[in-house]
Amino acid sequence: MTETTLAHLNSCSKADFVAALANIFEYSPWIAEAAADRRPFAGVSELFAVMRKVVEDAEPGQRLALIKAHPDLADKTQRGDLLTAESNAEQNSVGLDRLSEAEYDAFEQANTAYRDKFGFPYIVCVRRHTKDSILANFAQRLPNDAGAEVAASIAEICKIAALRTDLLVKGDNPLKVHGRLSTHVLDTHGGRPAAGIEVELVELSKLGTSRVVARTLTNHDGRTDVPLIGGRPVPIGRYELTFKVGAYFAARGVSLSDPPFLDEIPLRFSVYEPEGHLHVPLLVTPWSYGTYRGS
Repeated sequence: MTETTLAHLNSCSKADFVAALANIFEYSPWIAEAAADRRPFAGVSELFAVMRKVVEDAEPGQRLALIKAHPDLADKTQRGDLLTAESNAEQNSVGLDRLSEAEYDAFEQANTAYRDKFGFPYIVCVRRHTKDSILANFAQRLPNDAGAEVAASIAEICKIAALRTDLLVKGDNPLKVHGRLSTHVLDTHGGRPAAGIEVELVELSKLGTSRVVARTLTNHDGRTDVPLIGGRPVPIGRYELTFKVGAYFAARGVSLSDPPFLDEIPLRFSVYEPEGHLHVPLLVTPWSYGTYRGS
């Protein structure tokens, strides 16, 4: 997906406008075609609001065709030419191209049960989820009736399209589609920020291999130079944040037991607001630690 500016989209030909935005909504250039006639747009959010309104005002048959244009998740038979580049990147970003056999079986069973009941693919904005939360969402939505699932599918499609628009179009009034996960460490024994502590963030998985998301060091302020996750939604799911505090206190000449009472501290927590700011701090001494849900 090649970046473009809102100014260019406001001034280019209709054909170029449609070509640039054709896959904001999967295999559905008719949405960009309708939006082109409502230029100019004051900001990226205004552009997206118009495209979303086109979808909302479409005939039921058009909305159903939009839903059916999407691929099944983690379907090996739909790799290659059958997936748009955008769908392929989105599924890969959450690891749907690297599933364990247990995960693959779970996705195949869920896809089949959903299609058998509703006649169209299960759709979720995968950039806002982990593999575990996608499977949990499958189970939550399967009992719904068809009308509720059409509405849920369109809502998820709009979330997917919003993230594609954010990646593609640069201009004023950007969409608010990013979240942030951050941490800091306070050495309450020394009464100062804890600099130089090794930090590792892992995305936990029930059926597959847990995935390392970030490894970094705390800076002079006890924080990380960049958020652990930032510039995108923070995927819904379970995480473990590990702080290597034993080496930190040893390097500062603090008297420790042998081996240290606290060496590596793991904190397990869940993310449930992909566009929010979740702050997970650590307050630590050689003998105790605490945390809280910050923002």
